[in-house]
Amino acid sequence: MYESYYGLNSKPFQLTPDPAFFFASKWHKRAMSYLQYGLSQAEGFIVITGDIGTGKTTIANSLLADIEDDIVAAQIVTPKLSPDELVKMVAAKFEIDVAGKTKADILKDLEGYLFALSAQGRRALLLVDEAQNLPLETIEELRMLSNFQQAGKPLLQSFLLGQEELQPILRAPNMEQFRQRIVASCHLAPLTLEEVQSYIEYRLQHAGWNGSQLFSSDAYEHIYKFTRGVPRKINTLMDRILLFGFLEELEVLDEQAVDSVIDEVREEMFVPDSPEVKEDEVVSEDVSEDAQDNSQEASDSVPRQRLITPNGNEVKDAEYYKAMLGELVDALDDAISHKIKLTQYIDKLLKKKYRTYVRLKSDD
Repeated sequence: MYESYYGLNSKPFQLTPDPAFFFASKWHKRAMSYLQYGLSQAEGFIVITGDIGTGKTTIANSLLADIEDDIVAAQIVTPKLSPDELVKMVAAKFEIDVAGKTKADILKDLEGYLFALSAQGRRALLLVDEAQNLPLETIEELRMLSNFQQAGKPLLQSFLLGQEELQPILRAPNMEQFRQRIVASCHLAPLTLEEVQSYIEYRLQHAGWNGSQLFSSDAYEHIYKFTRGVPRKINTLMDRILLFGFLEELEVLDEQAVDSVIDEVREEMFVPDSPEVKEDEVVSEDVSEDAQDNSQEASDSVPRQRLITPNGNEVKDAEYYKAMLGELVDALDDAISHKIKLTQYIDKLLKKKYRTYVRLKSDD
């Protein structure tokens, strides 16, 4: 409805995940790098967690859209499945007939399918979305499926994507064997204020936006505060804002327009209002000097929270070490990215040489 009014050729803020609109924030880049790294290693589990609406499924779809031809991928969205139900669903996703078969028969057919793929120089990848719904025994069944191997290489690799509740599940004492097979994990954080603006503009550009000013700087800040940087919430709100702008014939959407839509959304979705200080609850600033002194003494008497290392040493400058850790994480991300590119290059080179070898062998 509003697309032609704002010069767009498609809806930029659909709720359905679309790889074409994938926006790579810092954390999304890291998650994608880990998934690509896991693919290059061809073994182990990759675990990606994040709050509702942070883009886990979008990352999975983006990975599947660019996947190599030698990888056969299947994606499942899991309700609370028993181990037997999981085996049936996995086999069915790889187009194996499961009707009327026992678990043992299905596992035998799945093993045969995986060995047949390996004979063709291919392998299987399983993406498990909403993995936080899986019981512990079902996650253990996933680990058992990774035991299908040939020449020391697993025939089935699995990536787990789930909400934050997945983390304590994997930390359970009886999940030690599974944890030892996790080669990388990442938690998706919401977007920052700067990333929210970049995210909105990125999706608008992919929908045909000409780059003219559409939102005021304050409007972006109000969008960020209401959505808290969660992409799905941003999409829902932005769709309504653009519709509001079209109906009100607004060429530039400012903070007043954004606030009008936010108020409507709050009423419709039963979003609680932010707590506000009532006038009769406001503390008077006309306080005596004695009271101020007493307050200062009370605050001074409260002990500061000390940061102690496992060896009993006190950390004097925690912010300094936090900055150092941040720089180290960025350096590791860059190293992983370079390693992935090098691995992909070597993989393509080996495939090229293998095809040359097969052609020369056939000529003989």
